[in-house]
Amino acid sequence: MNLEDFASVAEIVGGIAVIVSLIYVGLQVNDSASAARSAAASDATMAMQSWYLEMGRNRQASDAWLNAMTSLEPLPAHDEFQFMMSMHAAILAMQNSYLLSKEGTLDEEFREAVTTAIVAVKDLPGMGRYWRQRRGFFHAGFAEYVDGLLTQDAIETLEIYKVSDVTSDS
Repeated sequence: MNLEDFASVAEIVGGIAVIVSLIYVGLQVNDSASAARSAAASDATMAMQSWYLEMGRNRQASDAWLNAMTSLEPLPAHDEFQFMMSMHAAILAMQNSYLLSKEGTLDEEFREAVTTAIVAVKDLPGMGRYWRQRRGFFHAGFAEYVDGLLTQDAIETLEIYKVSDVTSDS
């Protein structure tokens, strides 16, 4: 073999090495993307879980939220403020799920599962008050998405959300 033959063999070996390296990098990128999607789903779940856990464990917070959601009129200033901040935290977590699904990091079915809660409370007076006051604080695409959710048929959920049931228990 002469020098030209060695150069040709080296070129072929180098080309194969590049292809193997690209395949390896592709597999690593795929694993990395999968890990990112998994982390995004976990983070989105934890955000909503934390909000629901706070509502479930803290009677004062859940009473304030439920009273504000079912009240035709705003509550006294501090109670209404607490309600607005609590709702904003939940809706921000939903916006995060929406944005992650739009970029492909989070599954759209997961996003739908998270944001269906909006459809469950869409007809309650507090939801209307909240959305009128805070809509402009959100990403335009998410705000339009929520506007669409608010036009969907209501879904049956907890009986406690029904205004007549709440007011008759008081």
